[in-house]
Amino acid sequence: MTDDTIPHSGGGGMTDRQPDPIELPAPPAPVVLVADDSMLIRAVVCEQLAAQGFSVVEAADGEQAVQTTRERLPDLVLLDVDMPVRNGHDVLVALRDAEATSDIPVVFLTGRVNVADAAEGLRLGAYDYLRKPVEPVELIARVGSALRIKALQDELRRRNADLARTSRTDALTGLYNRRHLDELVAAYEGRSVRHNTPLGVIIVDIDLFKRVNDTWGHETGDDCLRVVASTLAGTMRSGEMIGRWGGEEFLALLPDASIDAAGAVAERMRRAVHAAAFTTPDGLEHVTISAGCAAGVGGAHTLLQTADAALYSAKAAGRNTVR
Repeated sequence: MTDDTIPHSGGGGMTDRQPDPIELPAPPAPVVLVADDSMLIRAVVCEQLAAQGFSVVEAADGEQAVQTTRERLPDLVLLDVDMPVRNGHDVLVALRDAEATSDIPVVFLTGRVNVADAAEGLRLGAYDYLRKPVEPVELIARVGSALRIKALQDELRRRNADLARTSRTDALTGLYNRRHLDELVAAYEGRSVRHNTPLGVIIVDIDLFKRVNDTWGHETGDDCLRVVASTLAGTMRSGEMIGRWGGEEFLALLPDASIDAAGAVAERMRRAVHAAAFTTPDGLEHVTISAGCAAGVGGAHTLLQTADAALYSAKAAGRNTVR
């Protein structure tokens, strides 16, 4: 294309019309709970917060503050120290003791000037103190600061959770990875020994998987792995774990499972995978699996070796079978 074939705007000709920008919905307003037994103070504080765009809920005593916080999970609690039923310190302890409310920042509203009272509240986990009567500018500044700190802490927790999940998850299949499976093997072995109950293990291998890659390429091979992984995960029941052991191998851990129970689970896996289909350039295709099972009390390393030997036996017997 030359310059004179490129459309230009202006000059009386047709102009390129830019699409209208998409208007995204505004984020929800932060919710602030104002807990104070004085109706006048609640009204003044709530009005000041609402004028700055905050969503406000109220509580008239300590017990109501606890219940409303648990029900509404506000982003911030402004809490009077001297309240009927439960004082502010008792409310703070109750909020910190419950997982759902333990991270909600609490800012005390108080007419006290005793340094010891302030120190006690901070020791119990309060974020800050505001003295009554509250100056509007200081109120908004302190509330904004507490909410910014909470947002940063929430983002840090989310990222840490994502990192923890990534560290134990196989990126291709979404199942547990080898590293986390090693940790689970040790944990399940310890449980087996403590309670003197059997641990069942199943090692699964996709039959002739190299043929899939050689015939349709690695992208199709990856799709095949994902379908098999999802199918295997769908056969697991409560307490049973499965992950990608490596390559086209998978490992299932079955607490309290005898060798017969492990064999039944493996057979369930085999039938499910045989029935599943994955997409190739030539249409839908199927693969089969072979599985080796072992069970016993403790001795996870020996169980894995036994299951691996059973898997080789299944392969030697013609594949698509359980040993």
